[in-house]
Amino acid sequence: MDRATTGPTWLSNPRVAQCVAEAIVSRANQWGLYDLFAWVLMSNHVHVLVQPRKPVREVTRAVKSTSAREANLVLGRTGMPFWQDESYDHWVRNRDEFDRILRYIEFNPVSVGLVENPDEWRWSSAWQRAHGPVGQVPDLPSV
Repeated sequence: MDRATTGPTWLSNPRVAQCVAEAIVSRANQWGLYDLFAWVLMSNHVHVLVQPRKPVREVTRAVKSTSAREANLVLGRTGMPFWQDESYDHWVRNRDEFDRILRYIEFNPVSVGLVENPDEWRWSSAWQRAHGPVGQVPDLPSV
């Protein structure tokens, strides 16, 4: 997906990516854990821009535990961690910073040469805005 050469690249599997994308979107839309502004899945990492409605550790745990369970089922893995323990969070302090971070997230696939426009990357909020909810696309081809 993003030219990664080290570490697990499980998110390059469309079925795994679908599990993770659905977890990110559903925790915002159905569970109301956060307001979701931007997201992108790359082969070995994820970026999200959210406004938490619960403590960040609860938000992170909810997304990671659900998506890990589903992804490990797809991969035929049991009893093994899917996500790394650490994550990086940052408080956005103003509108300019918010806009810069949103662009960084959605342009990530463009920056590494995977697509020419952000809305062409299936595993992103830019694609979702252009094409509809994550769950409405059946049998996605491998990227």
